[in-house]
Amino acid sequence: MAASPFLSLTGAVAASGADSGIASHYGNPLVEQRMLAAGPDAAGRAVRAVVDLSNRGVISVSGPDRLTWLDSVTSQSIRALAAGESAETLLLGANGRIEHAIRVLDDGETAWLLVDADETAPLATWLASMRFTLRVEIADRTEEFATIGWLASSADASAPAALLDVAASGNGVTLTWADPWPEVVAGGVQYAEVTDHPGADWWWRETLVPRESLPALADAVTSGELAVAGLLAAEALRIAAWRPRLSTEVDERSIPHELDWLRSAVHLSKGCYRGQETVAKVHNLGHPPRRLVFLHLDGSEAVLPAAGDEVFAGVPGDIRSAQSGTPADAVGHVTSVGIHHEWGPIALAVVKRQVDPDAPLVVRTADGDVAATAESIVSPEAGAAVGRVPRLPRLGARTR
Repeated sequence: MAASPFLSLTGAVAASGADSGIASHYGNPLVEQRMLAAGPDAAGRAVRAVVDLSNRGVISVSGPDRLTWLDSVTSQSIRALAAGESAETLLLGANGRIEHAIRVLDDGETAWLLVDADETAPLATWLASMRFTLRVEIADRTEEFATIGWLASSADASAPAALLDVAASGNGVTLTWADPWPEVVAGGVQYAEVTDHPGADWWWRETLVPRESLPALADAVTSGELAVAGLLAAEALRIAAWRPRLSTEVDERSIPHELDWLRSAVHLSKGCYRGQETVAKVHNLGHPPRRLVFLHLDGSEAVLPAAGDEVFAGVPGDIRSAQSGTPADAVGHVTSVGIHHEWGPIALAVVKRQVDPDAPLVVRTADGDVAATAESIVSPEAGAAVGRVPRLPRLGARTR
């Protein structure tokens, strides 16, 4: 795949790891973050910045059986997805552990599956192996289409004109995936025990663009017609919205309940699929063994943790040093880290269920310990739903 033309823009600094191939920032991540979050500008345009996600994967599934088949093998009810509608679904292992997180957009003839870069080949291979005699055709379209992310100001806001000019379409439908995260979808449940969820305004969109149109889109940035933000800006806002991502929050043990992913990607009563038994048992009879928390990090020492850094219960100074031979036991690990333009350093972490929600936490980094205050995303009491009144989607949630 050719290098993204966005990496040739002034100030572009390449990302690494799972996000290699795109820009982490263009010189000032906080300014870029403000532009991305700002909503309408003085001219009334819906967004002020876009994010190059052209390293991510695009898989198409066409044919009359595409939706019923995808519905039967993944966690969300998508068999009735209408042309132009979006959804999110998970492909689970037999034991309920997350293997793939799939962003689904259907145009009436083709289901477009948007995934993180490392997922593309394994998911396409698995889908091809499960096709059997069904009327579906599967293709990896990553070489043809690139993904461009943007944050809308509302559910109905349109993309900026420069992006719409080059956006791909299928069957007369502009190929833009709308993240369902702002609402609890029909058939889902929210484990976060909050009245005002921070993801309620996370109107995230991903638009497909023919790869040959990427230089024109980058030229629109150079001319000032369009603004651009790097991945660091998008990730900080995602963390602030408590929004999980497969490449960061998921490991080999993750189940959807631990990350509050039943909110957007699981239908609890749609019928059988691989891993459904575990989903039902944990939700109805048990508790997820780990849970996602949001961390406000102490930035006074200018030390920023990294993904994978261990989390301990306590305060700096009370955590015994690993060099002493009697280290404290870690209660979890950091999954994503960002610097928010208003809140400063923040993170998502996965911790043991039993950790006291009110306990102070410490993140151990290579440069020293960082104090953290946690907000529970997944409650320690999440699950064990038998006998409880089910939590309904809030007014305005989709009900298909």
